[in-house]
Amino acid sequence: MTKALKLAVVGHTNVGKTSLLRTLTRDVDFGEVSHRPSTTRHVEGARLSVDGEALLELYDTPGLEDAIALLDYLERLDRPGERLDGPARVTRFLDTAEARQRFEQEAKVLRQLLASDAGLYVIDAREPVLAKYRDELAVLAGAGKPLLPVLNFSGHPQQRESEWRDALARLGLHARVAFDTVAPPLDGERRLYESLALLLEQARPQLERLILDHEAQRGARHQAGARLVAELLVDCAACRRSVAAQGDIEAGEIRALHTTIRQREQTCVEALLRLYAFRREDARAGDLPLLDGRWGDDLFNPETLRQLGINVGGGMAAGAAAGVGIDLLVGGLTLGAATLLGALAGGGLQTARAYGGRLLGKLKGQRELTVDDGVLRLLALRQRQLLAALDARGHAATTAIQLDAPQDKSWREARLPEALRKARAHPEWSSLNPGARLEQAERQQQVANLAVELGGS
Repeated sequence: MTKALKLAVVGHTNVGKTSLLRTLTRDVDFGEVSHRPSTTRHVEGARLSVDGEALLELYDTPGLEDAIALLDYLERLDRPGERLDGPARVTRFLDTAEARQRFEQEAKVLRQLLASDAGLYVIDAREPVLAKYRDELAVLAGAGKPLLPVLNFSGHPQQRESEWRDALARLGLHARVAFDTVAPPLDGERRLYESLALLLEQARPQLERLILDHEAQRGARHQAGARLVAELLVDCAACRRSVAAQGDIEAGEIRALHTTIRQREQTCVEALLRLYAFRREDARAGDLPLLDGRWGDDLFNPETLRQLGINVGGGMAAGAAAGVGIDLLVGGLTLGAATLLGALAGGGLQTARAYGGRLLGKLKGQRELTVDDGVLRLLALRQRQLLAALDARGHAATTAIQLDAPQDKSWREARLPEALRKARAHPEWSSLNPGARLEQAERQQQVANLAVELGGS
């Protein structure tokens, strides 16, 4: 069995060491992340495994706080006539009273680095290159272990990445990697592990296994997420409510259907958050804005749909749909049975098969409510954007997810996918309807087809 590679995560206080561990382990509860300095006061570890075999051990360490004084102290440890190398000098320091008192935190860092194969030196790339950071690197170099600088917050508009790269090169540290722990690049982990492999050639096989496993898991998560969104859309497209054609009853059923669809979307959001190992409070369906920071939880606001470029209502199903976001099949009150019969005849055999049963309900004084196409489009846009946001989100992020206005013209303007058009004629495909038959082979196939379409770029 391969021996696990040990990495000490080191650096100045409050630069994002614990945040890096959270993102690499996909564990939002690892350690404590805070803007207060010196949050981590002890060494805490995590293990990454593939197929049950531990390949990498990561150790979070306290922040270095007084490297300037420590470097001066280390330089005075040599006795007359001797010149210790770095590791010998660090070992001597760890046996002193100062290591247990004044430099207690720094001693914890150096002990862990000595016990590790290499160190990840985390840098807040927004900070200027100060003397204290150069002294930290000099102290850490004394442990004689390879160091890989990790430039955190590299996506921030005030980052000084180029300054840090120049400074690190002058110190002989030419291998480094930019890795924003809040919004890591999609290939961020690959580049981090490949950079480590340059420093630790003997560990290349296990690091390559980690890379392949990470990318396989990322793809599987995205596919599973697309499947959850497809289930949501099929559920909503096939949802159907029969209601007596009486004003008060009709209005109450419309409100109830609104609530049902909102709750179903929230269920999808929570399932996506669990899939990606985020907290429930990281996103709520009612707080996913798509218009200049404004949204609320009103999926059924026709003006918002129009502003997003979503066509509201259309053809035979228009009428009241523009006002409530619900497809009242018979349209407005002026649409009589004769007009509806003409529309059915003009629609051909397929339309008659799909809507003939509903027409009978109309003639008996019943109306049927289904979710308007515009709302289905909005659900697809929101959930696809949420899925993309989760793909790009680091587990150190502390703010709730916010979505931008969608740019996806296909879901705003193009014809709805075949799976959703078919679902309209199959109320048994919706978990929101009584007597649902969700395991039907045709339903499963249509959900799978839709998931492929949703999961594409």
